Amino acid sequence: MVIATGFFDGVHLGHRFVIEQLVKAARDRGDESMIVTFWPHPRNVLQDDARNLRLLTSLKEKEQLLRSIGVDRIEVLPFTKEFSRLTTREYLQEYVIGRFGGKAVLLGYDNRVGGDRLTTEQIRDVALGLGLEVIRTESVSAGGDTVISSTKIREAIARGDVESASGMLGYGYSLTGVVVAGNRLGRTIGFPTANIQLYEPLKLVPGNGVYSVEVETVGRKLRGMCNIGVRPTVGSGNQRTIEVNIFDFDEDIYGLDLKVTFLRKIRDERKFDSLSDLRLQLVKDREDCTSGRI
Repeated sequence: MVIATGFFDGVHLGHRFVIEQLVKAARDRGDESMIVTFWPHPRNVLQDDARNLRLLTSLKEKEQLLRSIGVDRIEVLPFTKEFSRLTTREYLQEYVIGRFGGKAVLLGYDNRVGGDRLTTEQIRDVALGLGLEVIRTESVSAGGDTVISSTKIREAIARGDVESASGMLGYGYSLTGVVVAGNRLGRTIGFPTANIQLYEPLKLVPGNGVYSVEVETVGRKLRGMCNIGVRPTVGSGNQRTIEVNIFDFDEDIYGLDLKVTFLRKIRDERKFDSLSDLRLQLVKDREDCTSGRI
């Protein structure tokens, strides 16, 4: 078994490069590839700024992305404070070798395993000392000297730059949830919306604004526009919502799944003087979304 360990939030292009090396190394050896990952995120357990942490992928999404690259096995270990105290040697010996039968480990350029916080070079030395083969990979950049990281992608999404985020992810960033009842105000001005309640409450929501999106529901892919924000035109103190106006669609989908993939940001959220002014702006937003630019 050839094994790589990490949280792999987002399974972005940097992760993908590492995982493709893992799959290739396993196949070259006539062996299986395995990803060992964790849930929940270590920061949620260790209280390392946990209240501000939002994830790029749910556990289910992460597993689907890993499978799509060709990983043979995925093991999810519960991340606890007790687990976090394992040294690198203890983790490799007890889990990689003892539990999973690892013969080789793949280390990315900034891999960290174990509570002793060893450098990648030190981890390599420990692994070699335990009889493991060590395969090294390098970092992947997004052009220039910018190394792709989950943190950089989260920052881009938080400011609404979903195009840059998707470029680093290698796919369009998306949210998935169930359609719930809203105040139906959009229907009264000709723009009915589907309100989404996320399945993964820790999933990162893009910054407030209006976005051109692709929508998947009832087995169909459609275009639409999504508003994220507090709807300042209809009052103050509103709860933040995710609302999607699906183009050329008028079916009842309350209680059904809906996936929203973000293509680009149209504008920031703003307060209008009247619902009439809001409606005129929504007409412009829809034209912008359907103007031919993806």
